[in-house]
Amino acid sequence: MGLLNVGARALMANQVALQTAGNNIANVNTPGYSRQTVALQTVQGQFSGAGYIGQGVDVRTILRNQSELLTRQAAAAGSVSAGDTVRAQRLSQLQEIFSGGPTGLGAAINDMMNAFSDVVAAPTDLSARTLVLTRMDETASRMRTSADRINEIQYTVTEELKNSANTVNSLAKQMAAINEQIARATGNGQTPNDLLDQREQVIREINQYVQTTQIPADDGTIGLFVGGSQPLVLGTTATEVAVGDSGTFPSSGQVKLLFTRPGSPAIELDENMLGGGSISGLLRFNNTDLAEGRNLLGRMALAIGTTLNYQQTLGLTLDGVAGKPLFATTASVPGLTLGTAVGSISFTNSASFSPTEFAASDYEVRFDAAGVGGQVVRLSDGETTPFTNIATLSTTQIDGLTFNFTATGTANERVLFKPFGTAASDMKALVYSPRDLAVANPINAAMGTSNSGTLQLAGLQATGITWNGGTGQAVNSGIGGLSMPPSPVPPATTGGGVVLTFNASGQFTLSGNANPPIDMAANPPQLLAGPPYAYTSGQSIHIDGWSINLKGSPKAGDTVTIGNAKDAQYGDNYTRNAGNATALMNLRDVKMFDESTLSDGYASAMAQVGTRTQSALFASDLSKSIAVNLENDRTAVSGVNLDEEAAKLLQYQQAYQASAKMLQIAQSVFDTLIQNLGR
Repeated sequence: MGLLNVGARALMANQVALQTAGNNIANVNTPGYSRQTVALQTVQGQFSGAGYIGQGVDVRTILRNQSELLTRQAAAAGSVSAGDTVRAQRLSQLQEIFSGGPTGLGAAINDMMNAFSDVVAAPTDLSARTLVLTRMDETASRMRTSADRINEIQYTVTEELKNSANTVNSLAKQMAAINEQIARATGNGQTPNDLLDQREQVIREINQYVQTTQIPADDGTIGLFVGGSQPLVLGTTATEVAVGDSGTFPSSGQVKLLFTRPGSPAIELDENMLGGGSISGLLRFNNTDLAEGRNLLGRMALAIGTTLNYQQTLGLTLDGVAGKPLFATTASVPGLTLGTAVGSISFTNSASFSPTEFAASDYEVRFDAAGVGGQVVRLSDGETTPFTNIATLSTTQIDGLTFNFTATGTANERVLFKPFGTAASDMKALVYSPRDLAVANPINAAMGTSNSGTLQLAGLQATGITWNGGTGQAVNSGIGGLSMPPSPVPPATTGGGVVLTFNASGQFTLSGNANPPIDMAANPPQLLAGPPYAYTSGQSIHIDGWSINLKGSPKAGDTVTIGNAKDAQYGDNYTRNAGNATALMNLRDVKMFDESTLSDGYASAMAQVGTRTQSALFASDLSKSIAVNLENDRTAVSGVNLDEEAAKLLQYQQAYQASAKMLQIAQSVFDTLIQNLGR
């Protein structure tokens, strides 16, 4: 009977081994399956006078081959890779908006500015004027189209975030159910390998969306935590997550992952708290990358619109009236907060408003613990500007912006400002009649008829730059301030004009004008010392809203008269003047966007978005390589090798056959014994 028992046990053990190897082969392509191995143990031998006689073999358990460390490392690396990959994909879509070529926004801007050259050559040519207006309308249209495309990308990102949150909730419920099954199954003292595989696969899938921390419990369950401390799955209970607007800054476009535990207020988790996962990557893209793209586009639209509007209002149309704004632009932007503060950024009331100082960024005004002073934070780089109260803040220029508050904040209140958020989508052309294009200078200049020197007129332009005696500053009295008329260009339509009279030393005096010239080359600008005032050939002389550029050497008594272009003595000469068109055309070479000229501003924006995209693609490739290597290391331990399993099948088959032969021999011995006993 002993030999029969040994054979039977061996037959059963090898049958289990064959079944386990077959199960491995059957699940070679099953996601999350871990290779299983039969653990055999010797049956305690039977004591006899000759020693212990072997009783055969038993199956102790079925081992699950896996490394806890590699499993967690692979899940974490896969989570980081998923976040980097989805962010890089979305940035590639954003990069398409800032594309070059003849159909790009940059080409439209350059075509618009270059179209002024035909107007300069022929100021009375209505077809040349019409071309300029057409180019302006096309530029505004492409601005709006680009803004709409950004809005479309944001919508798809928001929808993807919502779908991802729903998927995480579904997976969390699955894991909670598996936890319950595992807790029940572990009561019999054996490990439920298949359930553990299912749970680890669910954890890996959850980590593709949001990175988790796993903490095992004594009952065999695992707790999943998001953001370091928020329990997504705790035992057999799953907590739901959702995606919604930031509670701190409602309607700001900022999106957060909301952790909603029953009976508790929602907890906001941002991309910096989540680590890896596609949700983290999408949040980072939406709240940072997409915001930068919108700011770059909006800054360009607002700067171009206000600058061209300003110069247009300084010129005269074919009908001899001051030009009207060329573009509709954002007038003011309100602050966003849940507190008591009420503030806005206005683009129409600041006399010193300068679009060349714009930074493509959002801003936060953070009040201090007393709710009186605080600091303004430029979110793109964290640059801060302190203020003592809202009164002093309204008189402080920050990147060309003025923050106006009508109600102060509470202690530690934060107010978000997005000055360029809607600038591109709000931009549209306002002038459609070619006669309304303000091409002519509102001033005229004439050299004295008795001049004996070599003075020549090199340039004459209305600038709107005047001297503010109260602040001791040179200000653009009309730039962006369309509700404020540009500084009047002297003189009136009667009175003879402003006369520059030169002396033997090459200096000049003024008559017909109350204010001295402004030295714009100084930093900051200041009034020229005099009279008499120094003259430098080729250097512009700025006087009360206009500038004149003279070249050559004057003689004593030489004069230059600057008069109002509408003065009757000049007749309709202004209709054939293109001085303001020249000023408009020259704006393309003004440094306006981070030391880039208006014509190069779009190329600068392309470079910024392109650099961010390339950096994201590099990070995606790197994290993907790390994730693949760790997954390969994990599968080297847990994965099924068909060649190895095939070899085991042969091994177990031979052992099974040998066990069967053992039973056959035992049966033969038993039969012989029975026959002999029966005689």
